[in-house]
Amino acid sequence: MIKKIIIAIVVAVVGYFAYGVLTTRSHSPLTTAEGSSGDLSVSVDYCQPYKKGRLIFGEASEEALVPYGKYWRLGANDATEITFSHKVNFAGKAVAAGRYRMYAVPNTDHWEVSLNSQLGEFGYFEPDYTLDVVKVQVPVQDGPTGGIEQLTMAFDSDSTGLLLNIAWDETMVSVPIAQQ
Repeated sequence: MIKKIIIAIVVAVVGYFAYGVLTTRSHSPLTTAEGSSGDLSVSVDYCQPYKKGRLIFGEASEEALVPYGKYWRLGANDATEITFSHKVNFAGKAVAAGRYRMYAVPNTDHWEVSLNSQLGEFGYFEPDYTLDVVKVQVPVQDGPTGGIEQLTMAFDSDSTGLLLNIAWDETMVSVPIAQQ
């Protein structure tokens, strides 16, 4: 009898976690943002969480979803990954062509955005920081009044190359990317 109860509990716990894993994509769907400038093409694969009435950026003491000064995977679920077809200047720093894990440490006035060579990881877990390829700081801009419900990454182009715009709630940052 006790054996059957233990088996039932194990099945219930495994079922609960399996359901969460199998339905997580519907809550934060996987998407790709793509941009190009001349011969350069850049793509970002990330999962798009929704605000759902939560405080997104703020202090940990305020129970912000993304606390200032802490690692953030730039999305949900899997780690966010960016791919460059050619060598680039990523906010002024040289980066070889290839695929990288991208994450951020948001602050009130700037974000530190990093590229890391550790790929294929679940984004919840912090990367091996010794594998960081580059860290850049970009200023925080005001997003649209009323905010953006779902995390969005999109590319704009200007005379120097591309701008990767990352926007959520009432916050936006732009990372300049230019082919070298």
